[in-house]
Amino acid sequence: MSEVGSPEPAEATRRRRFDVRVGSSTNGLEPISVAERSLAAGPLQWLGLVAVALAAVIADQVTKHVVSSQLALGDEVHVVGPFSLHHVQNSGIAFGLFPRSTVTIALLTAVAVVWMVWFFARSGARHPVLPTALGLLIGGSLSNLADRIRLGHVTDFLDLSWWPSFNLADTFICVGVAILLLTLVAADREPRRARPRP
Repeated sequence: MSEVGSPEPAEATRRRRFDVRVGSSTNGLEPISVAERSLAAGPLQWLGLVAVALAAVIADQVTKHVVSSQLALGDEVHVVGPFSLHHVQNSGIAFGLFPRSTVTIALLTAVAVVWMVWFFARSGARHPVLPTALGLLIGGSLSNLADRIRLGHVTDFLDLSWWPSFNLADTFICVGVAILLLTLVAADREPRRARPRP
């Protein structure tokens, strides 16, 4: 029988210490190192993705409609420097690559969009930039895909003279990829925090 006021053994004291983190898990007493945060996209991430993708589709379709209705096929209007508006049709992928492969490109684009949505559903909360980056990618891809299915080609009109003509959807896709790459590079360069001593 232990005496009153005698210190508890060190082992008993160590067992009673808990690393409590409110909201870190379903069990408030579970150590934070054990709890795992879900990376699946939540309502806010989905809202951001849909908003960016929808804005990209609308902007691309509106500009294509304006160019198609105001410029005859092949017409060109100089804007400034090497930049001009040049109405052309492209049955290939971005920047005129791989022409006359509409069906194959449409199938590959559809597969890519499905994969991006699946990836976002599982990892949309991993980084705050994902809704924007993937929204641009998905929106640009869907807009060009819709044109290929409906028309058999996409309308290109942005011409820099030293680069094949392209459209806003191509721009959104490139910007989305660039954001993802820059985010990955920045994440790799961030100094790792020192782990606390147990």
